[in-house]
Amino acid sequence: MFSALKNYYTTYKDKLSLPKPWDSIVIFLLNILFTIPVFIIIHQNVQELDLKVPIDRILIFLGLLGLFQFILFKLRKTVLISVFVYILFLTYGTIFGEYSFYRVYDDYRSMMYTMGDSAHPQDLIVSKLLPFPNKTKIIRSIDFQNPKVRNFALLATTKHFAEAKKLKGYSYYRTTIQCFAVFKEIKSRWNYVSDPIGNNYIASASETLEHFSGDCDDHAVLMAACVKAVGGTPRLIHTDAHVYPEMLIGDKRDLENIIFLIKKVLFVEESKNKDIHYHIDEHGQIWLNLDYTGYYPGGKFMSEKILGELTLYN
Repeated sequence: MFSALKNYYTTYKDKLSLPKPWDSIVIFLLNILFTIPVFIIIHQNVQELDLKVPIDRILIFLGLLGLFQFILFKLRKTVLISVFVYILFLTYGTIFGEYSFYRVYDDYRSMMYTMGDSAHPQDLIVSKLLPFPNKTKIIRSIDFQNPKVRNFALLATTKHFAEAKKLKGYSYYRTTIQCFAVFKEIKSRWNYVSDPIGNNYIASASETLEHFSGDCDDHAVLMAACVKAVGGTPRLIHTDAHVYPEMLIGDKRDLENIIFLIKKVLFVEESKNKDIHYHIDEHGQIWLNLDYTGYYPGGKFMSEKILGELTLYN
């Protein structure tokens, strides 16, 4: 059987090869197509160095490019089979929802916009944090099932970012985009008012909706309730003199796509030439800052010192 296969290969190998110079052109293009997804996987799973110019990523990309060029050159007699295998792989991924043609393009596009970002994330080790103050009262105040809260959140999702529905892959990040719409609407209405002296008054989200006024914990409660009302996962961060909300956006790959949405689609002017700020928890999950002090999701932290966190899982 092995002999028969060898004879079959010897008979048809010339028919599977391309004439010069087309063989070199196709090999180079195929090299790029192989290198990009492998580089993306490495980029997402290998820790980045804190460099202004991502030299480590450049060297990895060039190394992969050279490696695949060498392999494909050695297999140039069967380059058409390589093309067929690559197309078959992505076709399978497109049909069954794995690594599709668009996923390659989308990952590469997102990565290019985020490799230069310096978000300076601060890791949160929950076991080292202090108990969250007024925890029971705050959880009770986040009345996301109240019709007023739910209806306001729905209004925000219909008012902002309707154009985002035309984006490819919109359905995958629909909830995140709708949470961003909630952020935009609350930010546009928010009026900071201090609590009475000597009294830490915590209003429910439905109460705060009456006037869109209050201090930082009132804003955090309202934002958390509205995010939760449309299917997002919020949490509150307690610092030495501040409380602010964050929302779960996923892992590192999701972060790259979300940064692209913020900086190039949804908050282009507000985030221009600015960093995206987030935290990474002990599970590798990424939480984006939604404080009222920022004009876009991922705005600058008002305080870096974290004392406690309160997560509201769905």
